Amino acid sequence: MDYHFTEEQGLLRDAFAQFAKEEIAPHAAAWDAEDHVPMDIVPKLGEMGIMGVFVPEEYGGTGLGHIERCIALEEIARYSAGLAMMVFTHHLGVAAIVDYGTEEQKQKWLPGMCDGSCVCGLAVTEPGGGSDVAGLKTVAVLEDDTWTINGRKCFITNSHCAGVTVVTCRTGEDEKGRPLMSTIAIEAGTEGFKPGREENKLGLRGSFTGELIMDNVKVPAGNTVGAPGKGMPITMKELGEVGRASMAAIELGILRACLEDAVAFAKERVLYGKPISKLQAIQFQIAEIRCDYEASRLMLYNAAAMKDEGKVGAEFSMAKYFISEAAVRSAKRLMEIMGGYGFVNEYPAGRYLRDAVGCIPSCGTSEIQKMIVAGETLKKF
Repeated sequence: MDYHFTEEQGLLRDAFAQFAKEEIAPHAAAWDAEDHVPMDIVPKLGEMGIMGVFVPEEYGGTGLGHIERCIALEEIARYSAGLAMMVFTHHLGVAAIVDYGTEEQKQKWLPGMCDGSCVCGLAVTEPGGGSDVAGLKTVAVLEDDTWTINGRKCFITNSHCAGVTVVTCRTGEDEKGRPLMSTIAIEAGTEGFKPGREENKLGLRGSFTGELIMDNVKVPAGNTVGAPGKGMPITMKELGEVGRASMAAIELGILRACLEDAVAFAKERVLYGKPISKLQAIQFQIAEIRCDYEASRLMLYNAAAMKDEGKVGAEFSMAKYFISEAAVRSAKRLMEIMGGYGFVNEYPAGRYLRDAVGCIPSCGTSEIQKMIVAGETLKKF
């Protein structure tokens, strides 16, 4: 598929790219080295329309689509995959409220989430595993129109900065004994709700990842996002579409960074009296990275276009799987092109590899994506 952006999307991409080059690129290495979360940039992301890019205008958003959202994430991740992770997880929680929230919830929370004054989050993963949503142990009990929530989440992005977190909880069983889940929004500062351990990550630094602890947390029933007991399909939809699209876009940004840095280094590095870009072995490596990038770009934006048209299937799983693996391959190729320079932290090649590897488990490992793709393929063909 020869995917092309509209003129408006092209202009938006230029604006996001300029913003990223000016506001993110100069600081990305320091954010990674110091694992600094740049909360001061969040209001600027709000001003750019990125925090609420797909939120309807009546709630303070820009009312655009998921193509534009993926464009924004790719441009941010070109320089800082860690910051892109914060924005993507914010979008996950926002999407749940946009898609399933009540009018009161939308009016209350979305404007601040769009202007950057409130970061959002979505908390699913627990110590027992991330992919086994049905096995979650966090429990919410409804009594007198109030939820009482107990449990612990781990590996949660935005754990230490979210103003509102949409939490997936076990809230009962159906007639066959299968667990029922509900998604419940908890505001920061609620008694008994607090962040726990903050993880010291190999990659994707510059974003908070950690535990969330719920000890007899009490929130009104009005904080339920979607119908009680319907949290499983809500969670799976947002992770499967918004989440996997986001991860694919972040990996695409890393992949593009590898491509651009490989070309620049090959042209500048002189060996045996000529730039190494003249060497066929180097050209082959660059060709491999370019092919991975172009194929990845088409897969992602085709899936995003299908999402905006309301007809996406396993396309995001295909994109997430392919681009995740392609970004790791390309980061390794960049390091090979750069030789010893690729191994020192003065250059970002090592960061690209760490970030690319770190993206693979998020929103489902490569094995999970292949299971989803195979399941749909066996039904469709």
